[in-house]
Amino acid sequence: MLDFKQKLDNYALLAVKIGVNVQQGQTLVINADIESAELVRLIVRQAYEAGAKQVKVNYSDELVTRARYELAPAESFLEPPKWHADELEDLGKKGAAFLNVVSTNPDLLNGIEASRIADNQRTAGTAMAAYREMLMSNQISWSIVAYPSPSWAAKVFPDAAPEEQVGLLWDAIFKAVRADQENPVEAWSRHLGGLKQRCDILNERKYRKLHYTAPGTDLTLELPEGHIWCQAGAVNGRGVPFLANIPTEEVFTAPLKTGANGTVSSTKPLSYGGNIIDRFTLTLENGKVTDFTAEVGYEALASLLAMDEGAAYFGEVALVPYHSPISESGILYFTTLYDENASCHLALGAAYAFTLQDGIHMTKDQLAEHGMNHSLTHVDFMMGSPEMNIDGITDDGKSEPIFRSGNWA
Repeated sequence: MLDFKQKLDNYALLAVKIGVNVQQGQTLVINADIESAELVRLIVRQAYEAGAKQVKVNYSDELVTRARYELAPAESFLEPPKWHADELEDLGKKGAAFLNVVSTNPDLLNGIEASRIADNQRTAGTAMAAYREMLMSNQISWSIVAYPSPSWAAKVFPDAAPEEQVGLLWDAIFKAVRADQENPVEAWSRHLGGLKQRCDILNERKYRKLHYTAPGTDLTLELPEGHIWCQAGAVNGRGVPFLANIPTEEVFTAPLKTGANGTVSSTKPLSYGGNIIDRFTLTLENGKVTDFTAEVGYEALASLLAMDEGAAYFGEVALVPYHSPISESGILYFTTLYDENASCHLALGAAYAFTLQDGIHMTKDQLAEHGMNHSLTHVDFMMGSPEMNIDGITDDGKSEPIFRSGNWA
C-alpha cells in the first residue's frame, strides 16, 4: 500500500505526464490557490524533470478574492484584465501548456451582490476570449486537477471531525485520480482506452437526436450534422496528446444550438461564481432557456443565463453512467470537476470546436452556421440519476436505448 507521499508524488506525475503532458523546451503556466503550494511545488519539479523550459506559477488567495468582492469599488469589476489576457494569449501562441489547480471554497462568495460577480465574469470573459478559443478548440494543452483546502473539505465532510476532513478528501481524490495505484500512468492509459471505445460506438451510430426521460426531465436534444463524440483525452494543435481534466469518466459532444426542447432538472448542486445553485429546472424551446426555477441560488442562475446571448443555450452534452467510480463513492464534492464525472450533464454556453468534424479549422461564423453555440461562458450542470433513460434517435426515426436506469444499455 502506498503512503501519502507516494500518492502525492503520483498525483503530481499524472498532472505533468497525463494532464498537460509537458514537452521538452515547453513553458508550463500553473494557476493555483495558495493553499495548494505543497502540490504545486511537486508539479514544478516534475515539469522541469520532463524537460520544461520555464514553469510560471500564478497564485491566488480565496481570502484576498473575498475581500475584493466585499470592498472594491463597483467600477473595478468593469475593467478588463487586459494585461493578464494578453500574457495568456501570447504564451498560448508560443505553445505553452496551462494547468489549473482548483481548491476554492464552494461558498466563497456567498452573500456577495450577484451583479458584482456577473460584471466581473462578463468583463474577464470578454478579455479572455482569444485565449478561451485556444482552449475550446484544443490548440493548446490544458488540464485541471484539484487540491483539498480546509474550507472545501469541510463542505464535503461536514460531519467529520475538523482535523480529519482534509485527510478524508485526500483519500477520495487519490482514489478518483488513480494516484493510489502502483502505476497510475498505465491505469490511465487503460481507462482512456475504454472511454474511446464508447466514443467509437456512438460515432458509428450517428444519432440525430437524444431523448432524456427521468423524474423532472423530459428533454429532446438534436445533434448537429458532423458531430463527434469525444473524451477528455485530446490532441493539441501540435499533435501532442493531453488530458483536459483529472479525473474524467465522460464522453461528450455538442448539441445543435437550436435543437433542445423540453424540460431538464438538476440532480446535484452546482458551484458557480462562489455560490451554490441547487434544485433547479430549465425549460427550453428551440434550444433557448425560456423559463427556469431554482430553490437555491436563483439570482446566480439568472446572472449565468444573462451572461450573453449564448449563455441561455447548450454547448455540451455528456454521458456518464451511474455505475462509475466517483458516483459510487457517494461523495458530493461541490465542484464540477468531480461532480460532473458522477452524472450525465449538460453545459450552458460555448461548444467545443473539436466536437464537430473539421470544427477546429472553422471560423466562429462558420461554426455558428453548423449549429455550434458561442458564448463567453461554459458551465456544466449535473442532471443524471439512477432513474434516467436515454434513447438515441436515428435519421429514419428509429429509437434505440443508450442508457437504462442511469447506465449504459
